Amino acid sequence: MPPSFVPAGGLLASLDLLQVSTAGSLLHLRLNRPAKRNALSDPLIQQLHTVFINLPEGVRAAVISGEGSHFCAGLDLSELVARDIHSGVLHSRMWHAAFDALQFGSVPVVAALHGAVVGGGLELAAACHIRVADSSTYYGLPEGQRGIFVGGGGSARIPRLVGVARMTDLMMTGRVFDAEQGQQVGLSQYLVPAGESLAKAIALAERIAGNAPMSNFAVMHALPRIADQSQSEGLFTESLMAAVAESTPEAQDRLRAFLEGRAGKVVKGS
Repeated sequence: MPPSFVPAGGLLASLDLLQVSTAGSLLHLRLNRPAKRNALSDPLIQQLHTVFINLPEGVRAAVISGEGSHFCAGLDLSELVARDIHSGVLHSRMWHAAFDALQFGSVPVVAALHGAVVGGGLELAAACHIRVADSSTYYGLPEGQRGIFVGGGGSARIPRLVGVARMTDLMMTGRVFDAEQGQQVGLSQYLVPAGESLAKAIALAERIAGNAPMSNFAVMHALPRIADQSQSEGLFTESLMAAVAESTPEAQDRLRAFLEGRAGKVVKGS
């Protein structure tokens, strides 16, 4: 039975560009600018940041989706104004801070994708830990045709998913990947029929929320940093993180349950 979400209270209830709701240990954040195809304005980015630094107590996993026919069609180009270099750098760093709060925050985030996942929308999706696409999803990076460059962390995150050559192709030629192509190149980890990405994302978030919090934290924070380190440094970091994770009381309880036959084994299809 799917969880029943209720609107979040307090500060999160005041955010007008997002719909934020909770169900037990889950939080659902829905981009709420359907008339603009959920284009990312500065106020929306600031509200995203607000959510991830003010998560309600007890939340252990989050889902991001988009209201209407699209997940997110990218930067709200109507907000582009003439900026000097200094203000342009600060603007990009504001986006970086928001997406860093998501990727390197306190809980794993699952993105439910449909329709357009374009430009800044793809940068947002790339900051999430798990991406579920439905068959209506398509991906693009039209910055090259707009005379601009990615500024929301895309140049650091998207090549880690698809490689530099594919990102170069998307940006230079305006190529668009459909849902199946996106799945093949690594933009999504799951591909489901149209209209089913949110249900799948919530089911995955429920499963993730049941993990030991320190294990989730290690995957979120240590794994991407280890990937950036040399093998020697990465192995040492791994040893430290493994020691931290296995020493927590919850890990000890879970290991004991497995050894005593009170926890399920890994089986095919699980």
